[in-house]
Amino acid sequence: MNPKRLIFLILGCVCLALGTIGIFLPILPTVPFYLATVFCFSQSSRKLHDWFIGTNLYKKHLQSYVEKRGMTAKTKRSVILSVTLLMGFGFYMMARKGIWIPCVILAIVWIAHLVYFLFGVKTIQP
Repeated sequence: MNPKRLIFLILGCVCLALGTIGIFLPILPTVPFYLATVFCFSQSSRKLHDWFIGTNLYKKHLQSYVEKRGMTAKTKRSVILSVTLLMGFGFYMMARKGIWIPCVILAIVWIAHLVYFLFGVKTIQP
C-alpha cells in the first residue's frame, strides 16, 4: 500500500473513533469527524468508503448534509450545543487565567461557527 493511502486510512480510522465517541460525549463534535472519515476513506480505500456510507452512523448524522447540503434542526442544535459547550469551557478556563487574546480568537471562531450553521447550512425536514 502506498504511504499516502496508509496515512488517509489511519486518519480515517482515528476520525471514525473520535466521531463515535462524540455521540456519547458532547465534548467531541460528531459531524466534523464523520465528514473527515468520509473524506479519508474515499482517499484510502473504496471498500471502506462504501462500508462507511452504508452504516447507520453515516445515515443518521451525515447523509442529509452530504446529499442535500442541509441538516435537520435537531442535528444543527446538537452540533451548535456541543461546540458551544466545548468552546465555552475553553473560554472560561482561559479567562480565569487572564489569557485574553486567545479568548478573543475563540470568540471569533465561535461566532463564525454560529453564523455558518444558522445561515450557511440550510435546515431540512426529517
